[in-house]
Formats: sequence, C-alpha cells, structure tokens
Amino acid sequence: MSSPNPLPLFHVVGFTGHRNLANPALIAASLESALRSLKEDGTGEWIALSSIAAGGDVLFTRQALALKLAWHCVLPLPAAEFRKDFSEADWKTVESLLPQAEQVRVIAENGEREDAYLDAGMETVHACDVLLAVWDGEAARGKGGTADVIAYARDLKKPLLIIDATSGALRREQFDAFTSRDHELDFLNSLPAAPESAYAAANPFEAPAVVFQFQKAADHAATQSAPHFRRLIGSTVLLHVAATLVAAAALAFSLHIAILPWIKLVCVVGALLVALAIRHYRAQHNWVRCRLAAELGRSSLATWGLPRAAAMFENLELPEIRQLARTLQTLHRRAANARPVPMSVFKERYLADRIDDQLGYYQRRLSQALPQLARLRFGFAAATLLAIVCTAAYAIDHTWHLAWFPAVGEQWFYYFLPISLPVVAAAFMSFISINDLHRRVARYREMRHVLERARIQIGVSQTWNSLEKIVARTEHALLQEVLEWHTLTSHLESH
Repeated sequence: MSSPNPLPLFHVVGFTGHRNLANPALIAASLESALRSLKEDGTGEWIALSSIAAGGDVLFTRQALALKLAWHCVLPLPAAEFRKDFSEADWKTVESLLPQAEQVRVIAENGEREDAYLDAGMETVHACDVLLAVWDGEAARGKGGTADVIAYARDLKKPLLIIDATSGALRREQFDAFTSRDHELDFLNSLPAAPESAYAAANPFEAPAVVFQFQKAADHAATQSAPHFRRLIGSTVLLHVAATLVAAAALAFSLHIAILPWIKLVCVVGALLVALAIRHYRAQHNWVRCRLAAELGRSSLATWGLPRAAAMFENLELPEIRQLARTLQTLHRRAANARPVPMSVFKERYLADRIDDQLGYYQRRLSQALPQLARLRFGFAAATLLAIVCTAAYAIDHTWHLAWFPAVGEQWFYYFLPISLPVVAAAFMSFISINDLHRRVARYREMRHVLERARIQIGVSQTWNSLEKIVARTEHALLQEVLEWHTLTSHLESH
C-alpha cells in the first residue's frame, strides 16, 4: 500500500518583461489568463518567480498573488542598492509587495549593475519550469533586457509563454518540453508505507507527517531492495577464475576427462549470464534511487528545526531529484517559522540524531572495510609472490636441469600454479576495485573528520547565524558523499 499522504508537486513559472507598457490593464488581463491556463495544465501547485521592477514585474506579481500563487522574489541587487533604480512612488509599491514574498533571493552583492540584472534573468530561467514573458519583439535595450532573457530560455529549450507587449496576444513556444507530472516523484510516492516499527525512530523536530512518512518509506524500500550488487559482479570474476583453473589443470595434469570442457563452458556462460542480469537488473536501479531519496529526506528531517530553511538542495542538478529537492525545500521553508525551537534544543537533538548517528555509521563502515582491504591485499601479495617463486624455479630448473621436483611436483609448481596464480592475484585486485575499497576507506576517514570537527563547532556556537552555517556545511558534506555514491553506483550498473 502506497503512502496515504504523498509529497506534493511544485511547478515554477518565471517572469521577464518590460518596465514601460503602453496598456498596463491589457497586459494584466493577459497575465491573469496565462497564469490561469498554466494552473489548468496539470497537477501540482504553481509558484511564481520574478523580480519586482516597475512595470511588468509588478503586474505579474499582483496577478500571481491574486490567484493565490506563492511568490518568490529575485532581486538583482541588495534592496538598498536596488531602490536607486526607482522613483519614490514606485519604491513604495515594491515595499508593499516584498513582505508577501515567500522567499527573497539577492543575486549579486556587488559588481556591475547590468551584469546583476542579466544574472537575475538567467537565474529565473534556471529555476523555472515555464518562462512567462511580456515582450515587444525588439532587441534588448541594455544588457539583461527581456530579449536577452528570452534568447537564453530558447537556447535552454525552456517552455515559453510570450505575451505581445502591444496587443496582449499570447503564444506558446517549445511547450512540448513541459511535463505536468514528475515520474520520479510519482514513483517515490507510490512506494509502500514502511511498517509501524520503522516509525519508532526519531522525528526530532516534529516535521510534517508527509515528510516523515516519505523518508521512512524510501528508507524501508531501499533496505528491502538492496541487491548486493557488488556480489553479483564478484561472481563473474570467480566464474572466470574457475574456468581458468579448470583449463590450467587439464593442461598441467594432462586430464582428458569429458566433463572438464563442459565445466569450463558452464563457468564462462554463467559469467556472461550474470553480466547480462546485472545490466538489466531493475532492482539495482530502484535501490539506488530509493536510497538517494531516503538520504535527502533524512537531511531534511535533521534540519527541520532551523528557523530558516537551509539552502541545501537548491544547487542539486541531478534531473531525477530536482522535483523532490524542490518539494522538500518548499515545505521546509513554509514550516520554518511555524514551530520555533530553542537553539539549545536544536543543538542537542542535531548532535544526537544526526552527527553522532552518522559518526557511528562511518565508524562501522570503516571497521568493515579496513579488514576486508587488508585480506584482499594479503591475498594479492601472496598469490603474486608464489607465482614469482614458481616461475623463477621453473626458469632455473629448465636452464640448469636441477630436477628439484618429481614429475607430479613439476606439474603443480611448473605448469599449474604459474598459470593459475596470476589469475588469482588479478581476482584479488578486481575485488578491491569492485568494492571500491581504497576510496571508501579514505572517504570514511574524511567524513569522520568532518563530523568530529562539526561536533566541536556546533557545541561552541552561540548564534543562529553561525549555527546555520555549520549545519549547512555539514549537510553539504553528507549530501556530497551520497551523490558521489550515487554516481559511482549508477556507473557500475551501466556497465
């Protein structure tokens, strides 16, 4: 049974347009019509994204708010600097609208003014699913003008809704690129609910049930579907080693047993079948996507008590998690001030439920990986040295005819082992590579250091501002580890 409360889907409509409009009432009506048409285009909630310059921006913002859309504001410059481009009357309009923004982002703290306006337009294009524009069809009158932003959106194949600045006529461009649903979020929302026992784990900052249930469902699905992928790859190596040993034994001991070629054939064909199964093993793909979603949810739950939603997910560019990251970020932003948590309580819970939990996890993984790496290194060294000894003995014996071994000994030490041992040594190295042990050991040590340092910094921090920065850095490091794992595991699956 899927979760009864699925995570909501959010779409973003960005805006760009002229400041000076001949018929503001006509454009306002066209903007309302365009926004209503978007709301009818698919499921999910629409969020409006724009700057707040005079003219088109103000008209768009008012229409969006009138239609009960959440509004996110993009300021090219800090407010004190931005207001220099306004008359006193126009700035009063801006001041009346800014408090209604769900989020205000400042793009450039310093630098060239025109560059800041262009960057704000480009950021609007990056963040939106559809760009709505009021345009007269003319070239931009300065860097960062409407024409420049539209041209950039066209280059990125963004869906466009363009309103003629004179007639108010509306046309669509590249709208086949718009998808009203997100298949990845649909898949994750369809996961079976976790068993009741899974909910015994902490929800330290009382995040909404929809987020808590989602994280538990994704975590449970990932745990249940883990396909032990590396074991499958390892089995292909073992089957090839077995085929080599059989062939070497037949040659070294002059074995003419009818079943031996069949055993070799079964090993080689078995290795091929396992390789084909790996390539088409959907459980591997589902495991990876569920684990990534579960870790994003875990990061969100761990930071829910912050008074401001940390911008942890805004720069995640993996297409498959873009909507999930947007949903978690939006829900967190809306809830950030709903249940204020004292800083001392946040620090205590974050240290116990996030830092110490992850420290324990990385310590356990390091304790598992180090002995495994040591055993495989020893196996490689032993097989290599023994192969060298056997090959050297063969070379010396056949050069000076020392006759060190009887015939049976020669078959073992001069023929079978020199052929077999290099393959066995290569298999040990393959297992080190398959299990990614060198990187994992280094990474676990690095993450342990990062978390121990964060623990000290959090313990002595005394302001929300400093605490938020430390938490954001820590979550960024943890998410980078997850994304690195995701990339490596997905790469293994594709091969």
